[in-house]
Amino acid sequence: MRLMPDFMSSPFDQIPAKKQPKPAGAPPAGPANAKLPESGWGAIHRGACGRCPRCGDATLFRAFLKPVEHCSACRQDWTHQQADDFPAYVSIFLTGHIMAPVIIALVQETKLSLPALAAIILPLMLGLMILFLQPAKGGIIALQWWFGMHGFAKERRAPERTDREE
Repeated sequence: MRLMPDFMSSPFDQIPAKKQPKPAGAPPAGPANAKLPESGWGAIHRGACGRCPRCGDATLFRAFLKPVEHCSACRQDWTHQQADDFPAYVSIFLTGHIMAPVIIALVQETKLSLPALAAIILPLMLGLMILFLQPAKGGIIALQWWFGMHGFAKERRAPERTDREE
């Protein structure tokens, strides 16, 4: 007897796979010494600045685009991140939106030759793309951590009590 596949279910309906055990040398991430951000925007800001999105104290990168394995301050494991090509897309998107009016203005307002325009535009575009690449990767890693994607634990700051609640 052949069973028909269930076309009404999606990969989002499946039970998530069990988390892989942490390597023996990986120290646990402790919430006691982490200053969790107030919002996702705070985490993204920390990541874009190259700081640990969880605590904001240590650096997120050990090389230009290579994140550290563990935060030196809060011991968060960053090996789960899967930014892949998305930082490059973000960098190209931002560069294109910044450079479009510059290119239009240069072409319409100046009478520069094509080689002169290329000599101005190409270095500017390459510089902006490289400038945006690391902040984009840091922000995307922070976004993945904030939403608990790819094996990250979803952590939130405990709500602060006010005088009216007491």
